[in-house]
Amino acid sequence: MIVTANTPEPLNRRSLLKMSAALVFALPLAACTVEDSLAQQANAGDNKNYIAGDGSVTEYDPGSRGEPVQLTGTLFDGSKVDSSGWTGKVTVLNFWYAACAPCRLEAKDLQALSREFSEEARFYGVNVRDEKATAEAFERNFGVTYPSFKDKDGGILLSMTSYVPPQAVPTTLVLDKEGRVAARILGVADKGTLKTLIRDTAAA
Repeated sequence: MIVTANTPEPLNRRSLLKMSAALVFALPLAACTVEDSLAQQANAGDNKNYIAGDGSVTEYDPGSRGEPVQLTGTLFDGSKVDSSGWTGKVTVLNFWYAACAPCRLEAKDLQALSREFSEEARFYGVNVRDEKATAEAFERNFGVTYPSFKDKDGGILLSMTSYVPPQAVPTTLVLDKEGRVAARILGVADKGTLKTLIRDTAAA
C-alpha cells in the first residue's frame, strides 16, 4: 500500500479500539458538564438556556369550553381537594416546580394577583416534580401563600393533557365559574395578561 503525504494513514483495528474507548469515557464527562451548567442557570432564575413555553395565550369561547375540569389531589399540607367544589368562582391553576427558571420569574406576580383577586378567584399551584421540603422552600423564598398540589406522580398533569403539554412548565390555566378552561398561558404568565384573563372570566 502506498501512502502519500496528503493521504491520512488508515486506522488499524487497535487504533479504532483506542479511539472508541476514549470517546466512551469522554461522553459522560461532557454530559455532566452540560447538565451542571443548565442546572446552575435554572437555579439562578435568569431564564437562560431554558426550554419552556413561548408565553402564547389561548382563550376559549364559552360555547367551546366543553365539560368542567375533573380532578382530585392532595395539597402539600395534606388537604384533599376535588374540583367539583370549584363552581361559582374563577380558579387559576399554575403548573410549576422549584428549579424551573421561568417559574421563578412569574412567582411574585402570581402571588400578587392571588391577593388582588382574592374575592373573585382561587389560586392553586400544581407542583410536578418536588418533594414537600423543596416546594415549601420555594414558597418561602418568593412569598407564595396560595396552596399547591403535590403531583410528582403526574396524576393531575395526566388528567389535564388536553390543555397542558407534559413538558410545558410553567403553564397557567384560568377556569371559569363552571370549572371549564377559559384561557391558557404556555410559558411565563405575563402579569398584565393574566390579570385581564382573570378579570374578563370573572365578569362573564
